[in-house]
Amino acid sequence: MAEDKDDVDDHWHVSAACFNCSAVRTAAPNLFIERNGASAFAHQPASEQETDDAWRGVLICPAAAVRPPKGLKMPTGLFPQALAPGVWRLGYNARSSYGAHSYITLAGGLRLMIDGPRWSGHLERWIAEAGGLDHILLTHRDDVADAGIYAKRFGARVWIHANDADGAPFVTDVITGDLAHEMLPGVRVIPMAGHTRGSVMFLISHALFSGDSLCWDFRRHALHAFRDACWYDWSTQLRSLERLVHESFSGVFAGHGGSIILDARTMQRELRAFLDTVKAD
Repeated sequence: MAEDKDDVDDHWHVSAACFNCSAVRTAAPNLFIERNGASAFAHQPASEQETDDAWRGVLICPAAAVRPPKGLKMPTGLFPQALAPGVWRLGYNARSSYGAHSYITLAGGLRLMIDGPRWSGHLERWIAEAGGLDHILLTHRDDVADAGIYAKRFGARVWIHANDADGAPFVTDVITGDLAHEMLPGVRVIPMAGHTRGSVMFLISHALFSGDSLCWDFRRHALHAFRDACWYDWSTQLRSLERLVHESFSGVFAGHGGSIILDARTMQRELRAFLDTVKAD
């Protein structure tokens, strides 16, 4: 049933423009839920934190479907959003990447963007004031968005695996091979063929930027991978994910799906539980 216009104007809501990319649900799972094949508010924001998360939903949603009450003023400083020491979510998710999350982090004195948001003057100013951008690291061909525009603005080098390079023709550096290695100071690349043939993850300090190959499922409270959104080969993706048992990481920062921070031992336990579950299916 359609909502009355006066009711819509009076409360937070998600409009019919939502195409169910799940970006707002994975950024604020306590506030947004899925209902009738679209994102929706689980309840009206009841605290300052929830109100900030609702406003972040406005900026995250690639369809501009998250709507505030009429006359409410947006606060400042919502994005980039600090998620962990030295890790920020950028927001401004792009329709062209189906609402994928992107990040900025630091490693070895380098300023790194992982995957691309849509172009935003606010992000451009924040990055400039923070000292610019040295590298853009693309986990795979699907989540490029406006990375090329940011690269041109800041003179950043752009990396992607050779098997996905035709998805970002502006790249300056191509990752080759299928062995994990240190590609930049403090940046370990882990080839992760499966979701796409050229998918990779980037391990920076204890933060694993997993692209669309691994995420956290807030409903199940477990690690998860998208079998129904595997564009290359599911068996290959599972074999790739098994490489992570030899890595040490405490944070998973996903393109699609949820992100989570645990201690490294717990993360390995969750990883092994996930692998055991999918092998049994």
